[in-house]
Amino acid sequence: MTTIHAATRGGYRRVVLDETGTAASAETSAVADATATDDATPAATSPETVESALDGHALECVAVHPDRPERVFVGTFESGLWWSTDGGHSFERVGTDGGRRAGSDRRPGGDHDRIEPDAVTAVAVAPEAPDEVWVGTEPSRVYRSTDGGTTWTERDGLTDLDSASEWSFPPRPHTHHVRWLEPAPRRVGGETDGASGADRWYVAVEAGALVRTHDGGATWLDRVPDGPLDTHTVATHPDAPDRAWVAAGDGVAVTTDGGATWDYPETGLDRTYCWSVAVDAADPERVLLSAARSAREAHTADRAETYVYRREGDGPWERLDDAGLPVGPGVTRPVVARGTVGGEFYALSNRGLWRTADGGDSWRGVSVEWPAGIHEQTARGLVVVDER
Repeated sequence: MTTIHAATRGGYRRVVLDETGTAASAETSAVADATATDDATPAATSPETVESALDGHALECVAVHPDRPERVFVGTFESGLWWSTDGGHSFERVGTDGGRRAGSDRRPGGDHDRIEPDAVTAVAVAPEAPDEVWVGTEPSRVYRSTDGGTTWTERDGLTDLDSASEWSFPPRPHTHHVRWLEPAPRRVGGETDGASGADRWYVAVEAGALVRTHDGGATWLDRVPDGPLDTHTVATHPDAPDRAWVAAGDGVAVTTDGGATWDYPETGLDRTYCWSVAVDAADPERVLLSAARSAREAHTADRAETYVYRREGDGPWERLDDAGLPVGPGVTRPVVARGTVGGEFYALSNRGLWRTADGGDSWRGVSVEWPAGIHEQTARGLVVVDER
């Protein structure tokens, strides 16, 4: 059984697929009184609709660990972090208590902090430690929980980096935020720098820097000269622990040395405002990417024109037109996510949820009841979990 946790700006969906990839059930945290009617949107199957505390919130991100599928984290822009302990059926806010506020005096050795900013813009769970949860906020701060989200500690020093004075998010130039948190896979054999997978993280600040930590956030490594500046998404693969792909406003980038240096393989890519990137579950050489010409064409429905691309090995990017996936004019930038088996990917946009089982050659819509107005919204987060 595959469970998909999908967040658009205005609603959360939990979709359960059977072995054929058909929606067996779907539940929602935003009451839908109508279904989008565009021909490219999969028809709804009238799944059960469940009201929850997420109704009406501006959703930003979602995270689930496959070993703890009952625990779902959703970040909102105006009301902090929410979690579910029943697989997404109900939610409550967390991170509002548990110790001193960030920036206050702390006892030696650290203390548990609340997540002070209300804008939670990124959330992730360590792959080998399901109780280790990381959160990024606006303004840019990083928090970590080691008890599954009950208590939180701010990882100090992020904004002490030299490049921090240049960080700025263009729509709100007085501030910036952590757009993405990506744990680096654990190295197996060979030389290491002494850091385990749970200790090595990529942290994307929008806009201005992709920074790293090799010690769980105790210290920070600033951006490197050839690194991306406007990172939106980072994707890694356990079979290539030092490789990371980045979808950024300044292009698509890849590192093969853990972020020390970066290349920009853009042959075949006719749009370079990149939003989302995913690596095949069984093949680290197959990568999917969504991109537009500009932020305006990526995020605004009445001006949108976005596409999804595929790269195999060292080959050029191939645009996946005429494969069944809605792309082009009117489609806001898809969020792409790898599935649980090789060749399986999912894409979420203002045209709904779509699935491929053959690496992107063909796509089919997943029938989900979406809230009214989905065609004007952007996708925010997408997680695929195998619960078998």
